[in-house]
Amino acid sequence: MKRISEILSVLFSPLLVPTYGMILAAFLTILRYLPVNLLCTAVGITFVITCLIPVSIIMALFRSGMVSDPGLNERKERYLPYGAVVLCYLGCGFFFFKASAPLWLPMFFAGAALATVINVAVNYCWKISAHAAAMGGLVALLFRIVASHYALYNMNLWLSTVIILAGAVMTARVYLGRHTLWQVLAGCANGFICVYLMSML
Repeated sequence: MKRISEILSVLFSPLLVPTYGMILAAFLTILRYLPVNLLCTAVGITFVITCLIPVSIIMALFRSGMVSDPGLNERKERYLPYGAVVLCYLGCGFFFFKASAPLWLPMFFAGAALATVINVAVNYCWKISAHAAAMGGLVALLFRIVASHYALYNMNLWLSTVIILAGAVMTARVYLGRHTLWQVLAGCANGFICVYLMSML
């Protein structure tokens, strides 16, 4: 069970979830009518900006001794890395905004940035789950796609799968002792509300 929980935590890191969101948005919505090479490029750009760049920054901070754990399990060491993540999320959203993507897509990244800012603020007095916030945001993206009729296919299976995965990731974080039940629930609610409301703008 511990090994499964660790794998889930890695596969659904907050730095990977935006890329999963981009993949779902690119191939399950009206964006699917765009050329495949363009969609793959968009996914690649998302991965570089929201995953590779933040990981590089976090590893640089780790090597310099500014953070003791690349997993950022120490609450007091999260502020600078989270700030970098917020800028990367906003940068990715701005890129797609300038690329004339439908507004709900860049606002997905803006919502993720807002959720991260709230995580940072809450982090001063309480430890809230970034993994749960990311998964809550992913669920919110699919809800927004369904509610706005952007989907090309029946989304019941996709939505159910992502909700189950969100529950599994939250359970894994609690099982590993990284968070309490209330911390993952608060994180999930934060991510869902921020992404859903921002994508409505």
